[in-house]
Amino acid sequence: METIEKAETFVTSLLKDKLSVRYCYHNLEHTLRVVKASDEIASAEGLSGDEQLAMQLAAWFHDTGYITGAENHEKQSVAYFKEFAEQEPEISPEVAALVENLILATEYSKKPKNKLENIIRDADTAHFAAEEFLMISDNLRKEWENEGKTFKDLDWLEGNVSLLTEKHQYYSDYAKKNWQKQKDSNIEMLRTKVDDLKKHEEATENAEDKEALKKKLKRVRGVETMFKTTSESHTQLSQIADSKANILLSVNAIIISISLSTLIPKLYTEKNQHLMIPTFILLTFSVVVIIFAILSTRPKISSGSFTREGIQKREVNLLFFGNFHQMPYEEYEWAMNELMKDPDYLYNSMVKDLYYLGLVLKRKYTLLRVTYNIFMVGIVVSSVAFVLAFLMNR
Repeated sequence: METIEKAETFVTSLLKDKLSVRYCYHNLEHTLRVVKASDEIASAEGLSGDEQLAMQLAAWFHDTGYITGAENHEKQSVAYFKEFAEQEPEISPEVAALVENLILATEYSKKPKNKLENIIRDADTAHFAAEEFLMISDNLRKEWENEGKTFKDLDWLEGNVSLLTEKHQYYSDYAKKNWQKQKDSNIEMLRTKVDDLKKHEEATENAEDKEALKKKLKRVRGVETMFKTTSESHTQLSQIADSKANILLSVNAIIISISLSTLIPKLYTEKNQHLMIPTFILLTFSVVVIIFAILSTRPKISSGSFTREGIQKREVNLLFFGNFHQMPYEEYEWAMNELMKDPDYLYNSMVKDLYYLGLVLKRKYTLLRVTYNIFMVGIVVSSVAFVLAFLMNR
């Protein structure tokens, strides 16, 4: 459906370009999960065409308000949807009103009032029944820590148990039938971790040992947070660079297309021949800009292989796919086990991975800077050339 494709493009661009990196849970990845989950439930519930459209639009836009902050983000999400809907005549007033109500219904303190609100609320918490629930939950914890809310490990785990058992329920028949079992498994996993952590704390009652352990855990968590935050920041910067390169590619492709279809055919007439040089100046700069934009996004793939000797000497960075994509799984599994056995090797690999990510970013942004300079000069020179051509032909 064209409207949904436009919504996907609009929201994806919005979140990639404007959402702060500190929102590591309420981001595009979460939005994609909610879209997929809402489609899954809606297909089983047999919605009408307008209801299906409204559900998909609400899923795409429901957390766009985080761009301006977490507080009252549902109302801001509605504002972003209205901005989009004003440009889409295919969205009827009835569908738009339904979308706005569904977005507001995702506020956790509210109880859903009908079948559609049941679906969007269940989709928004579909990760409670995901096998990767712990990883997703850790992203939320980090996001809250970025906002100044810190939690002890035991408090966080017990809070999750309380949330899943006392404060959350699935409302739609589909979610109850297909997701509740995995949610219950996640609850049992959390309870096991709570029990293990309590036993561990009881085993370290000695004050000095507890203080030493606390410092060690704090340092380890700080290091892990640093690596994770830096890696995500590098990835975000790379996505921004690619987005800027795509803008230049699109703009200059349009310039070339219009010139070839409209301007150049008119140059063969004698009265327009004075425009030939300015036109070819414009086309030349556009082609050069496209070439440099492509160079800034062109990937570089390594050989994809390693040797056991290289692993034993701790020379291979297994965290970069370019170093192992040609290897058999058995060799890769062995190498990863070697990596996980040696914390120094693991951390050195992470440092190396960040370093080479930084080199890639340097290359991207250097080429982008050159590309934008060429584009700027090209526009100025072409404009001057056209003005002079008109003046000399008077």
